[in-house]
Amino acid sequence: MNSTDQLDSSDDGLFAGTAWHYARYRPGYPQEFLDDMIERLDLDGTGRLLELGCGTGQLTLPLAAHVAEAVGMDPEPDMLSEASRLAREQSVTNVIWTQGASADLPGNLGSFTLVTMGRSFHWMDREQVLTALDDMVNDDGSLVIANDSCLIRPTTTWQQAIEEVQRTFLPPQHQHGPTPAADPRQTHEQVLANSPFRQVNRQVYEFLRPWTIEQAIGYLYSTSLPLRRLLGDQQTAFEDAVTNTLLAIDPAGHFTEPVAMEVLTARRN
Repeated sequence: MNSTDQLDSSDDGLFAGTAWHYARYRPGYPQEFLDDMIERLDLDGTGRLLELGCGTGQLTLPLAAHVAEAVGMDPEPDMLSEASRLAREQSVTNVIWTQGASADLPGNLGSFTLVTMGRSFHWMDREQVLTALDDMVNDDGSLVIANDSCLIRPTTTWQQAIEEVQRTFLPPQHQHGPTPAADPRQTHEQVLANSPFRQVNRQVYEFLRPWTIEQAIGYLYSTSLPLRRLLGDQQTAFEDAVTNTLLAIDPAGHFTEPVAMEVLTARRN
């Protein structure tokens, strides 16, 4: 991996030290989903967008062209630095990047036509967030919550092989990252049904996501499990083990992940 100079931050944030890998190896969102959202919500270049837990802008940046102004909010300053860099590279000029957590809402962010949460709602106090958003979202505004299966939830032989390699390098207490704040006994849809945004549309997008070995390792370093810090001087040995294991499965080094992405679009009644 070309990131030996990207040291883990000493900050205690959930994704501290992962932003470099997050920006380069986190997969984006399928164009079909983006096109459907733009059409269904009539994103015509007006209105304001708020992305909570924006990371490095995987969802904020492709939607920015379809609103007058976008705000990307994330608690990790390194994430926002990478997002700002990507915005400059893509000549996106109508995004404001602001550091903050969902617990800081409503803050002084103003009102919004659309609030999106991509792969982030499970980290939040969902009831608190929805209550705060009730005062921030326009009467005819919408929420969009998108979550997909990911590499660390193995469904294929090659994903299971990666998990087994990781298991051999990490002690039992560090096999998994932090526990999400969301109560697993209640789905996002159930929480929304008891909120002001109880009119919910659910859609699932199924597709195949390609991976290379480099992308897979980079993704592992982008998660809330501080894998690089836990590996220490075993990082090279770990990468070699993953590489050799995957090449034994497919010598060409190309792999496919079946993805099911759930999208909830919520409005007030």
